[in-house]
Amino acid sequence: MEDKYALITTLVAAIVLAFVLGFVASRLRLSPIVGYLLAGLAVGPYTPGFTGNTELALQLSEIGVILLMFGVGLKISIDDIWSVRGIAVPGSLVHTLAAGAVGYVTGLLLGMSGVESFVLGASLSIASTIVFLRAMEDKRALKTEEGRIGISWLLIEDVLIVLAIVVLPAIVSAMAAEQANVSIGPLVIALAITFAKIAGFIALMLVIGGRFFPWLIVQIAHAKSRELLSLGTLSLALGVAWAAYFWFGASFALGAFLGGLALNGSRFSHKVAEDSLPLRDTFAVLFFVAVGMLFDPFVVIREPWSVAAIVAVVIVGKALLAFVLMRMMKQPPQASALVALGLAQIGEFSFVLAGLGLQLEVMAQETYNLILAAALISIAVNPFLLRLVPDSEPLKAKTQAAPASESAH
Repeated sequence: MEDKYALITTLVAAIVLAFVLGFVASRLRLSPIVGYLLAGLAVGPYTPGFTGNTELALQLSEIGVILLMFGVGLKISIDDIWSVRGIAVPGSLVHTLAAGAVGYVTGLLLGMSGVESFVLGASLSIASTIVFLRAMEDKRALKTEEGRIGISWLLIEDVLIVLAIVVLPAIVSAMAAEQANVSIGPLVIALAITFAKIAGFIALMLVIGGRFFPWLIVQIAHAKSRELLSLGTLSLALGVAWAAYFWFGASFALGAFLGGLALNGSRFSHKVAEDSLPLRDTFAVLFFVAVGMLFDPFVVIREPWSVAAIVAVVIVGKALLAFVLMRMMKQPPQASALVALGLAQIGEFSFVLAGLGLQLEVMAQETYNLILAAALISIAVNPFLLRLVPDSEPLKAKTQAAPASESAH
């Protein structure tokens, strides 16, 4: 009976508890995200009482990532991304490699093998898209210069993640076998194929999708049915994300973002974004609940120093690296601090890489728990860190102007 209604019971428990604990957290002047994470912990397998279906919760949370990235694509134009390419591209590449190296060294110092340390470093090097975007929306900084830099930065990380998932098995096998003369031919071929597929998908979405999707939404709108327009929007977001993953080897998030980008600028894009907002917010909450469900709180007792070291890498190390890189590229101190602290966390794709390490049997379950602990702590702390960054003058102006523009709509 429990298996039959596993989806319903998991959804009910997750949403009701997220609402209650999120409301309590808000009344205590904490971020609602803290309440959502605690809701996940309450229905997870490591606490007494009801246990939700973690696998179903993770799949539902993936829908939240898809809808969130689709909404960002509707708001951020190609020109916005292109305008910050000189900062986002080198910044993201150097930051990912440097953070991965710090994570690798930390793993070695904690007594892990070279292979396990490599997977740990890769998992810690990337930030959570959904956490960053929620933070930028809370500060009304999504369309500011620093918001565009951060989004472009994360999109490049997204491509790097796809490449890492492709080549990680081969790299791990080579390192595990301790082969001195490893042939790089298969790795180069795998990378070239992945690059070609992603480039082909991007071209297809921007050239063909950029013309077809706006036309399709207009045809649906002419039916004068709100339900059909909402259903068409959801079909477009989920369908493009699915196609990106299963046909082109890209991530759901990248596919959804490009789907939204193809619709950007059409006369119904604002309506589409508005209709998808309630569903997007609901599923985004499930992402944080799913993170809480995965967390084993007893790892903090078993491995306190290891947890502290990895959390320090994520929050302090990644933030310092990003801040230094931003300042080296002559960005203002406040913008540098906002991007740096926004990236000082890990999330969904860190779980993917760590899970791959488990599947390849090169990562211990306890190391996986350490990564989850770092994710939960960094996600919970992130909103408080961002409050330390004062709004710049342009950002204050945008914040004050936002309610007026929203009421005009």
